[in-house]
Amino acid sequence: MLAFFAKAGIAGLLAAAIAEIARRNPGWGGLLASLPLTSLMAFVILYHDTGDARQVADLSTGVLWFILPSLPLFLCLALLLRTGWNFWAALALCVAATLCLYAATFWIAARLGVKL
Repeated sequence: MLAFFAKAGIAGLLAAAIAEIARRNPGWGGLLASLPLTSLMAFVILYHDTGDARQVADLSTGVLWFILPSLPLFLCLALLLRTGWNFWAALALCVAATLCLYAATFWIAARLGVKL
């Protein structure tokens, strides 16, 4: 259980650091947030915990499948906020739309015989 809290603490510190950097310099914050740091941490932790490279490969494939449906969130959120939408309303709409795109990705992948 201690290992879980250590992992969660590291992830939380990373998110807080990125937010602090973005407050001072949005470009650098965006760069750091766009890096697949969470995925890389998950790969390392999964491999450390299981020693199974196949599980890491499967996770990597899953991440790949969900990159495209997540991209519209960023464009949609920026556009809505720049046109005067309330932050929370814009975020809620973009998250809802992204969840729909994720569901569509599961549906399309199943039709193509891809197990996610």
